[in-house]
Amino acid sequence: MEILSSIWNIMTTENEMVTKIITIPTIPIEIWLSFLIIKNILKVDTSKGQGYCYIISLSIISLLTKFFIPEPFNSFVNYIVMFIIVKLLLKHSIIKSVLCTILPTIFFALIGTLILKPFLTIFKLSYSEVEIIPIYRLMYLSIMYMTIGLSILIIKSKALMLNFNEDFNKENKKVIIFNLSLGFFTLAVQLTITVFYTDILPSYIIFLSFVSLFAYFFISIYSLTRTMKLQITTTNLESAENYNETLSYLYDNVKAFQHDFNNMIFIIGGYIEANDTEGLKKYYKNLEKDSERVNNVALLNPKLINNSGIYNLLMSKYKKANSEKVEIKLEFFFDFEKLKMPIYEFSRILGILLDNAIEAAKETEEKQVNILFRDSTRNNTQIISIENSYKNKDVDTNKIFEKGETQKQNHMGMGLWEVKQILNRNNNVNLITKKDEKFFKQTIEIYY
Repeated sequence: MEILSSIWNIMTTENEMVTKIITIPTIPIEIWLSFLIIKNILKVDTSKGQGYCYIISLSIISLLTKFFIPEPFNSFVNYIVMFIIVKLLLKHSIIKSVLCTILPTIFFALIGTLILKPFLTIFKLSYSEVEIIPIYRLMYLSIMYMTIGLSILIIKSKALMLNFNEDFNKENKKVIIFNLSLGFFTLAVQLTITVFYTDILPSYIIFLSFVSLFAYFFISIYSLTRTMKLQITTTNLESAENYNETLSYLYDNVKAFQHDFNNMIFIIGGYIEANDTEGLKKYYKNLEKDSERVNNVALLNPKLINNSGIYNLLMSKYKKANSEKVEIKLEFFFDFEKLKMPIYEFSRILGILLDNAIEAAKETEEKQVNILFRDSTRNNTQIISIENSYKNKDVDTNKIFEKGETQKQNHMGMGLWEVKQILNRNNNVNLITKKDEKFFKQTIEIYY
């Protein structure tokens, strides 16, 4: 009985250090709930290993800041570390990393603010007592965690997810990041003031503060969703315009083939009657080139290339190659919905490599660029191969990735250097560079 009495005295007596020690197990619980929030609302796709690394690393940092950095500064350190971990570990864009940091924080703050005043009223406590009396601190955190857990289950069952699109242009990205950061700072300050003065503010003021913060949070998410939809609509319109051009080109070629079909038959018949096999072979090769050109354009189809951004990128590079009299041969066996790297970084690499291939090919007699998209499920590898005819057979395949190194006039030599930086940030992506007497080849390998 004496032991139980001693434990009870410890749990009900004001002691800040004991409270910190006893609440240590709640840290991984809070991090785990944060992870569930971003996973279920933002549809963050992670492996078990990434999930464990996220929870363990953030728990260790939170534990250290809890004991060595005073409040509320430890919270701001935790936010910064959370952003860095999301950016480096989960490999998301800056906007999505900011959202993954802000969303759990706002979620916890809103629910914490909602239940704090009733909790203080029922137990007739001040906020400072809840902070330093172990039993009340544990009770408050338990109620908050159960409420958050229940909210996550409701969100998951109702599929209330934020469909996040990362294909923003630079101006939209800057505006969104600024608004999110400013909004987060404003909310953090407001919530801090509300929490510290909860025990002296009237209940209706606390309620109005909660309602205003919730409304601001809801409107911000709604505005962001609308911006995403507008961006998707704009991209889809661009895709539709490009596809209309593709259809127009295909129609013109089909009409040309139909118009010349009889002539082609007569020409082929003439070669056969004259037993001119060599002439027939030459004529067939030219006919095959025209047929390949039409087939390549037919592959530029938004239903086949199921990512609007990549489709528009490929169309723009096809137009560029066409204007330079460069022939592009495309093979496509790929599903961009299953791409295993951030689409923003992938599109940057693809754009740079295609620009380089077209620039090099236009200087040659062959003027040839071959592009292959393939998913090797047997080897768990996604492969994108770009090969082009090239003039400088002495090019150093190692030196071209150095900053400032370029074979082109009036260029800064930053493209392949940027590619190298992106590769360094993605440990599941590899770039193999080869050359032979005919083609210079770059192969992107994405492992999963």
